[in-house]
Amino acid sequence: MKFFLDSAHVHEIEHALNMWNVDGVTTNPKHIQASGKPFMVVIREIAAMFAGTDKPVSVEVNPHLTAHQDMVAEAASLAAISPNFVIKLPATEAGFKSVAVLKEMGIRTNLTLVFSAAQALQAMRMGAYFVSPFVGWKEANGEETLGLLGDIVAIRDNFGFDSQIIVSAVRNGRQIVDGAVAGAEIVTAGFSVYQEAFDHPYTHMGLGRFQSFWDQTLYE
Repeated sequence: MKFFLDSAHVHEIEHALNMWNVDGVTTNPKHIQASGKPFMVVIREIAAMFAGTDKPVSVEVNPHLTAHQDMVAEAASLAAISPNFVIKLPATEAGFKSVAVLKEMGIRTNLTLVFSAAQALQAMRMGAYFVSPFVGWKEANGEETLGLLGDIVAIRDNFGFDSQIIVSAVRNGRQIVDGAVAGAEIVTAGFSVYQEAFDHPYTHMGLGRFQSFWDQTLYE
């Protein structure tokens, strides 16, 4: 399974690349705003960090756009900035149409804000490179998500679609594992989510015990 970092903070991305060997990055308007930098500045900074690699960086079109022609035009402009960029589009009628048009243009897309298997199916039919079901938002609303992920994976495999599934809006380590169990290729999560998922109090407790035994043992 591949791990993407869901962030637009350069220092977080640097750490994730150096320490965790993350496989890519996803951004969205919230992350861009939180970076405190203008949109074009921060995406160009991230592009420079990934130059010369094959690791994808998802960059989202203006969420105010509602016509597929406008989405396609902005997507083409963004994709021209970096070969690493994959263009994020919403799971709307215009977004689905844009996916098909952009695929014909050779531009990879990430269909985001997916909350149902039917939306994922349409995204795959239209040729989305990535499909991003949001699990954290659904679980926060009391909805089950492991079955959703299993349905999306099964649909993809049943019909041989080329889309890769990104388990998105991940809030904890359990959701990372659920994505892996369901057979999704990728999970994307925030910096603190990975930190907490990679850690465990028993590890620290055990290390403390081993250090104590080590200190009480002759080395030579």
